[in-house]
Amino acid sequence: MVITGLHVRMHSLAMYTGWIMTENRTHSPLHTILGDLITASHRLTRLAAQATGSSESPAVWRTLSVLTTVGPVRVGELARQSRVSQPTMTKLVQSLDERDWIKRIADVDDHRAWLIAIAPKGTAALLAWRDELTDALEPAFTDLGDDDLAAIARTVEIIQARVAVEVTAELSA
Repeated sequence: MVITGLHVRMHSLAMYTGWIMTENRTHSPLHTILGDLITASHRLTRLAAQATGSSESPAVWRTLSVLTTVGPVRVGELARQSRVSQPTMTKLVQSLDERDWIKRIADVDDHRAWLIAIAPKGTAALLAWRDELTDALEPAFTDLGDDDLAAIARTVEIIQARVAVEVTAELSA
């Protein structure tokens, strides 16, 4: 069965205006919206990556993004934040180091350990990748009106503020 855009919008509005019952569980509108947001975000990222034709591992960009957000960290913490195993992160760090995308900093708290930080070339690569993704996706959104653009901008502001709170809490724990 094909659902037209109008039916999707009507269904979405109905979902977000009241409590939803799924699989014998009752969900608040917030629960449903957040689930849909996560799904849409994954689809958007996947679509953009496919449109660019990039063969770079998503773990590379996730790792550089983590370093941009949280700053220098040990390999184990970087692996946890990037959601890969420590041996995988060790290989990834070696690869990023060979490209001069990261730098190793001596850990002042433990002279046997190193902190991994993003290097200027890594920042440039991450920004170039973001531009490439944005360029690939922009044509699908050029017809949005001012109200829709404002709604997306506000959504991004809200998400960034909430994620910043979570990152701060996680780093101080």
